[in-house]
Amino acid sequence: MSNLKMKDAALIYLDRSGGLQKFIDDCKYYNDSKQSYAVYRFNILINPSDIVELDAELGNHILHHPLKAAQVFQSINIVLKLTHLPPLPSYDFDICEFPLDYTSQRFYMMQGIVIAMTTITKYSQGARFLCSDEGCPFSKGFQYIRVHVPGATESSTVRNDFLCNLCSSSLQEDRKFRVLGDKQIVEIITTKVIHAFQGYTKNQPFRFQSLTIFLRDELVNKMKMGNEYKIVGIPVCVETSQTSVCIEANSVILCNPKVPLGISDNFRCLLSLTSTSCWKFTAILANIFASQIVPPGTYNLLKFCLLMSLVQSSDRNKELEDYLDILIITSDTLLVDRLLNFSINLVPRGIRHPVSTEIFPTLSKNTYGTGAVSIQAGSALLAKGGVCFIGDIASHKKDKLEQLQSVLENRSITVYIPGKKFRDDTDQQVTFPVQCSFWSFVDMDSPSRRNAQRPSTLIGQMDCSLIPSNLIEAFGLLINCNESSPCHPLLPSVQHTLKKAIDPEGLLYLASKQFTTEDFEKLLAFAKNLNVELSLEAERMIHGYYLSSRRIRTDSICGSKLSASALKYLVSLSEAHARLSLRNKVLKEDVLIAALLFETSLTLKYGATIFCVAPNALFPFEVYNEEYLEKRDLYLTQCQQQLQQFIAACAPGTAVFSNDE
Repeated sequence: MSNLKMKDAALIYLDRSGGLQKFIDDCKYYNDSKQSYAVYRFNILINPSDIVELDAELGNHILHHPLKAAQVFQSINIVLKLTHLPPLPSYDFDICEFPLDYTSQRFYMMQGIVIAMTTITKYSQGARFLCSDEGCPFSKGFQYIRVHVPGATESSTVRNDFLCNLCSSSLQEDRKFRVLGDKQIVEIITTKVIHAFQGYTKNQPFRFQSLTIFLRDELVNKMKMGNEYKIVGIPVCVETSQTSVCIEANSVILCNPKVPLGISDNFRCLLSLTSTSCWKFTAILANIFASQIVPPGTYNLLKFCLLMSLVQSSDRNKELEDYLDILIITSDTLLVDRLLNFSINLVPRGIRHPVSTEIFPTLSKNTYGTGAVSIQAGSALLAKGGVCFIGDIASHKKDKLEQLQSVLENRSITVYIPGKKFRDDTDQQVTFPVQCSFWSFVDMDSPSRRNAQRPSTLIGQMDCSLIPSNLIEAFGLLINCNESSPCHPLLPSVQHTLKKAIDPEGLLYLASKQFTTEDFEKLLAFAKNLNVELSLEAERMIHGYYLSSRRIRTDSICGSKLSASALKYLVSLSEAHARLSLRNKVLKEDVLIAALLFETSLTLKYGATIFCVAPNALFPFEVYNEEYLEKRDLYLTQCQQQLQQFIAACAPGTAVFSNDE
C-alpha cells in the first residue's frame, strides 16, 4: 500500500472518529497561546479495532511500526494514543518470560501492580537548533527541530555536539523555543509476584524484578500506588549505570477485578438450609473455616472475626473507615500465626509483611539520573483493598508503632521529601490513602510480658500495659485468644497437629472435603463486593448502643473512653456480618453481633459494665450440631433483649422497637 493511500485512510478515520475536530481545537489553543513553540504536539486517539476494520494495512502499520505510522498523519510531533491492543498472545509482554523483546519498537501490553513512583520532573518535548555560522542559510528558520521519540534520553533531544548538514558548523539551541513536558517514572511488578508476599513456605525461594514505566505529559499521575494497571507501551533499552529494559507508556487502563457471579453449590445449599435464621450460616462458616490449620469447633471467635475482616476488604473504591483492624492477645503464637497466614491467602491482596522491609512508604534516589525522588510503596500500600498482616507487634520499634497508630486513626500516610537531601530547592510532601485492614498479635507468653503482667482490679480487663494504650484503642477489635480457655479445647488441637505431621496434605475432616479452600475464596470474593445498606432499626440500634456505652464508660476525670471512631467500627462490624450472611441489608441481628464483639473488646480494654457480655457470648456452647445452633439462636435472642434493655436504660432517647411494637 502506498504512503498516499495510507494518508487517505488516515484522513477518513480522523473524520469518522472526531479526530479532525480535536485537531482543529488543538490548533485554536496553540494559536491563542502567547507562548512561542518550536514544536506543536498533537494527540490522536486510535481505536485499533475501528482502524483495522477501515483499513487493515494502516492498522497493521500503526500496531507494528508506531514511530513510522505517526508520520502518516502529516505532522512533526504526532502522538498516536491507543485505546487498547488486540487480545492476542503476540501482543502480551510477560515480565516473567525471557527473552524480552525490546528491539522491535512496537506496541505491547503488560499488566502489573505499582510498587514505586517518582516525583514529577521535566523533560524536553522538542527544541529548535540554528547553525552557528551566520552566513549559513540554516542559521535562521525552523530547519533543525528535534523532538522526543519513545525510548530516547534527554541527551538525544538536547545536547551541544550537533552539526549542520549544510556547512558542518556546530548547532546552537534557541532556548526560547524549547518545549518542556512532565515526566514520571513508575515501577510495577507482575501480579504473579504477589504470592511472594503472602507467606508461602512450600515454594522454593525465587527472585523477582520490577519493570520500569515512563509516563509523560497527560499520563503523569494517572497511576496510583498499589493499584493494578494494564499498560500499552513500547519496550525500550535504557543505558544508565546498567542496561535495563523499560516501557514508554502510551496508554494506561485501571484493572477492574473479576467478581464471581455466585458461590459454590455446597455453600448455596447451606445458605438455603439456614435461611430461617440470621445467625446460623455465619456460625457454621466460622466453625468449619481453616480446617486445614485447626480442627472445626476450635478458635471460632477468632475465625469469625477474621472472616468479617476479610469481607470488609474490598477491591472497589470505598470509604476508608470500612476496614476492620484486629489485634489478638494470645499465648499460642505459632497456631495463630498459621491461621492468619492461611487467611490472608484467600484474598488477592493479602500481604504478610516481611521483617526485612518497611510497612509504610520510604524514599530512595532514582537510578535513572532524572533528579527525581523514588517513593517505595511498603507493605501497607501494596495490600490495597486487602489485608496487611504485620506479625508480632513487639517486633516493631517504637517509632514504627507510632506511625502505625497514626495510620490507623487517619487512614493515610504522608511522606516528607527534604529538598536539600535530594538536590531540590523546596521541600515536598505526598499523602497516600491507606486502604487495607491491619492484623497483628501480642505474645502474652513471652518472658518480658509474663514477668511484667499485673493483676487487674476490674472484671474482664486484661493487662496490656506493655502496649501503648493509644495503639490498642486505634485497633477496631481486641481479641483474647487463649488456648487453655473453654472456647479453645487443647486436645483436638494436639490431635490435629499430630495427624497433620503424619499426613501434611491429607483432608482430616468431612468439612474440608465439602467446603474447599477454593469455595471459601469464591465466597469471600462474592461477599465483599456486595453493596449493603443500613435498615432504619439497625441504624437506631447502633446509635443507641454507642450512646449507652459512651455514657456508661465516662468519668469526671478522663471523660469518655469511647472515641468518635467507635461509631464507625460498629457500622463496619454490622456491615461485615451482613455481607458474610450474603445479605444486602443490615438488620438488627447484625447489629447485635457487632455490639457483642465490640463489647467483648471494650471489656478486655476497660473492664465489664452493666451490659455484661461473656467472653464466649458468640459461641456459648462446646457441642456443634443442629441442636446447638438452635440453642445458640435462643441465647442470642436473649442477648438482643438485654441489649435493648441496656439502650432503653442508658440512652432512652434512642428507642429500639421490636417488630410487634
